[in-house]
Amino acid sequence: MTSLLSVQSLAVRYGPIEAVRGIDFDIKEGEIVAFLGANGAGKSSTLNALVGLVPVASGTVTFEGQAITDWPPEMLAPAGMTLSPEGRRVFGALSVAENLAMGAYAIKNKNAIEAAWERVYSLFPILYERRDQYAGTLSGGQQQMLAVGRALMSGPKLLLLDEPSLGLAPKIIGQVFDLISLLRDQGVTLAVVEQNVAMALEVADRGYVFASGEIVASGPASELAHSDALKSAYLGGE
Repeated sequence: MTSLLSVQSLAVRYGPIEAVRGIDFDIKEGEIVAFLGANGAGKSSTLNALVGLVPVASGTVTFEGQAITDWPPEMLAPAGMTLSPEGRRVFGALSVAENLAMGAYAIKNKNAIEAAWERVYSLFPILYERRDQYAGTLSGGQQQMLAVGRALMSGPKLLLLDEPSLGLAPKIIGQVFDLISLLRDQGVTLAVVEQNVAMALEVADRGYVFASGEIVASGPASELAHSDALKSAYLGGE
């Protein structure tokens, strides 16, 4: 498979604190990659750096063969890389439809916009039913659907999901991971930061284990599930 995203020596700092310490990884077209590790390990900081929400202190990021290290977020979404952030972060005072429309801000082609609406409403019929409802009145699971739907409105080639199951009921968590598998079947490449390790490794092709801002293990999901490095990353904390 062709590498869609390639990262070399990525470092992220918050003042004197080094959150990510010179990591290397790649994501191949058509796969699901899980980023695993305890809270504070550097997983979310990595995703935020990829989409330009926090600055890259050093290192390089290449997407579809093009260097995008210092690109701002408004350039990355049209290029095909979108983040669905931790905590959903929907705009509660706006309707469901208005939230979704914000995800398509960079699309200029009318047919592409219509296709995006059709795709999202097909994946999430409840969002169509509640399209005129304020997003802040949705349940947690529905807000997560809205956050993912908003990210899909830009037609991403690579979708970054940060803690998609956080705070959701077990039944809804299963639906979220079914969706992740479905999106891969539809041609979307995914990188998933997730604390539900068992579910993440069940759907992922490969994974990277983070600890203290570094990648301490990587490999096929089936191998990582039984690795000592994965157990140590959680039991040892940061």
